[in-house]
Amino acid sequence: MFYHGLCSTPCVLPLLIPHSWHFLLSSQVTMDITYLRTSLTFLFLPLVVFGAPADEPNLTEPGPGACKRCCDPLDSSTDTPPAPPSHYHFPYPVPEVRPYINITILKGEKGDRGEPGMPGKWGKEGPRGERGAQGQKGSKGQMGTAGDPCKHQYAAFSVGRKKALHSSEGFQVLLFDTVFVNLYSHFDMFNGKFYCAVGGLYYFSLNVHTWNFKETYAHIMRNEEEAVILYAQPSDRSIMQSQSLMLELQENDEIWVRLYKRERENAIYSDDVDVYITFSGYLVKPSIE
Repeated sequence: MFYHGLCSTPCVLPLLIPHSWHFLLSSQVTMDITYLRTSLTFLFLPLVVFGAPADEPNLTEPGPGACKRCCDPLDSSTDTPPAPPSHYHFPYPVPEVRPYINITILKGEKGDRGEPGMPGKWGKEGPRGERGAQGQKGSKGQMGTAGDPCKHQYAAFSVGRKKALHSSEGFQVLLFDTVFVNLYSHFDMFNGKFYCAVGGLYYFSLNVHTWNFKETYAHIMRNEEEAVILYAQPSDRSIMQSQSLMLELQENDEIWVRLYKRERENAIYSDDVDVYITFSGYLVKPSIE
């Protein structure tokens, strides 16, 4: 095995040739070798001038005794890693060029505001948030106007008299000496009058015992006006006589009983033991409801 110049293919000559054919074969072999050298010279000339490609993958290292190419390095080591392929087509790195455009130069004037769009759909109600911190105490407000005085929405009285009464030269106020009911003291026992503290609708009732052979003549008065009369003619026997009515009163009105003056024999009977004379009244409905 041997190499001829730039040839990488080993040429094996037959060694077992008869001696008689040695001369003829030598001449023929010499001509073949000369022709082969010429062809290989033109084939490998570009590789010698320009060199082998750098990014060509490395071939497997030939084993011992194998043929080698003329372009292979003399001292090749299998431990040396192959060089990475080059990504540049120039002997030095070329910087990357990126264009930059100033947007502010190309920005136009602000346009008119567009019309508002249609309102969107209501979203789902979110979870309730946490309670916030307590705020600071505010300043004291102004004092309000004074309200109406507290009024009781009830009124009632019932009084009586044990003493008889005879008429005189003038009118007499019928006074009472016995109290059955006097709610909130609206009936004045010293004056014999009921003072209206709560306006509204009231009911009143007067009961007397007549004197035999004498006339009974009395009025239930509203302030200074006669509201109703209680009258009984003279008789040989005494009877119980009564009068009742309903009045719509205003606040501070006065209700009382007046005995008529002496133009006739006028009297109310009693025996100082039992109560024969009673005067009662109560509020049915207040006017502020």
